[in-house]
Amino acid sequence: MSEEQGEDLADRARKLFSGPVTFLKSAPALKFLPDPVAPEIAFCGRSNVGKSSLLNALTGRKAIARISVTPGRTQELNFFDVGEPLQFRLVDMPGYGFAKAPPAVVENWRRLVRDFLRGRVVLRRNLLLVDARHGFKPPDLEMMAMLDEAAVGYRIVLTKADKIKPTQLAEVLARSETEARKHSAAYPVVHVTSSETKQGIDELRAAVLADAEM
Repeated sequence: MSEEQGEDLADRARKLFSGPVTFLKSAPALKFLPDPVAPEIAFCGRSNVGKSSLLNALTGRKAIARISVTPGRTQELNFFDVGEPLQFRLVDMPGYGFAKAPPAVVENWRRLVRDFLRGRVVLRRNLLLVDARHGFKPPDLEMMAMLDEAAVGYRIVLTKADKIKPTQLAEVLARSETEARKHSAAYPVVHVTSSETKQGIDELRAAVLADAEM
């Protein structure tokens, strides 16, 4: 992609995300999924990784993702329509890393996520969010293995980059890039973001639009 094409993509992404972005529905099971009428970009990550904050930052809104963290919705897939007319959808997947969850809850999560990843024909890309302060944890590696197995391409997105020193961030980024190269479905470029300072948000918007249009 040329520099001019990159600038055009970033400009279109900025305008698109500043336009209509609306919550569509929550799906606690596959039978409740919306009709597959538009490309979808899914977000996944451990609980408290900053998924809602990143969705809010991408869309330039304060509470677009609030619906996804209300009680009772933590184990559902939440869908958001982007653009009018509809251009693509964002899918907020239930957080993982269940330290104290009952086995039945964990198994329900695995079944819902695994079946969604394997069977959703309009799913273009997954964004795997990793807290920059902690790097990869075992649940992240398990999720990456699930994505590799489902052959769903994914981008690794480091969140909360403003919470650590630049030298530490550089080390986490290097380790993340090394880990990405070990996985067949992982995109080689790791995104560094901060919902607070808006670091990397424009670049991630452009990447999401590029994935939706591929």
